[in-house]
Amino acid sequence: MSDRLTLAILSFITLFAAHSTASAQEKLRLAWAGFSPTNSPIWVIEDRKLMQKQGVQPEIIAISASPTVLQALLANEIDAASISVTTLTSSRLAGADTVMIVGVVPTFVDHIVSLSNVSAVEQLKGKTAGVNRLGSTSDLGLRLALRKLGVDPEKDVKIIPTGGTAERFAALSKGITQFTIIPEPFLTQAEKLGFRNLYNISDLKIPFWWNGILSREAIIKTKRPLMQKLTRAMVEAIHIIKTEKEYAKSLIKKNLGVADPEGLERAYKDYSRGQNHA
Repeated sequence: MSDRLTLAILSFITLFAAHSTASAQEKLRLAWAGFSPTNSPIWVIEDRKLMQKQGVQPEIIAISASPTVLQALLANEIDAASISVTTLTSSRLAGADTVMIVGVVPTFVDHIVSLSNVSAVEQLKGKTAGVNRLGSTSDLGLRLALRKLGVDPEKDVKIIPTGGTAERFAALSKGITQFTIIPEPFLTQAEKLGFRNLYNISDLKIPFWWNGILSREAIIKTKRPLMQKLTRAMVEAIHIIKTEKEYAKSLIKKNLGVADPEGLERAYKDYSRGQNHA
């Protein structure tokens, strides 16, 4: 057999083996919602190919809102989701078999932002606050924080839905609201607009899983080894974030479009300090 023919056969065998391996890889459909550093472990998994290291080919999808991601999960269009844990609570109460398999941020890491003439939490009484949606994580976080700070969220203030970060800033600017709840890395932007960073809610250490990886009991029963691999990848990603600061900040900058060095530094501090796993 000639050397040229031998080489051709070996090349064919190599290509066939590679194709067979790729075909045999497990598939994982994972969606995430919410443009905030809470999803930085997902960005690490994608960037560092942590699932591929375990023989899994992931399809990672960004979706704008947690309710949409939940619908995809319940329709078996995805295997797992990185979303707010309030979504888990509401879906379980509605009879769904959703479960949390990994907890990411075990407390609220938002800040209460107010108009500049508000200098103390007590001055929030009688004023109107803006949150994303009633019943959302921002709504729940603000209510729990206010109660801890001696302000009754049901009697002392009015809370209205105003939308995302940009919409909350707009409501403040127009005087529709006098305070809101905002996470990093958007605090620097708030301060540049003349608003006050009134209180860091993370200082209250409210025990609440702010964000996590959700799946369904039915999926875990049928794909338990795959979910275990996802869990290992998440733990590795969180370790990378905690130990590779500049890399983590570069991912936040890339995925959120925030270039402000101070905002990135503060965002990293808030989220890396809060991230955990369970």
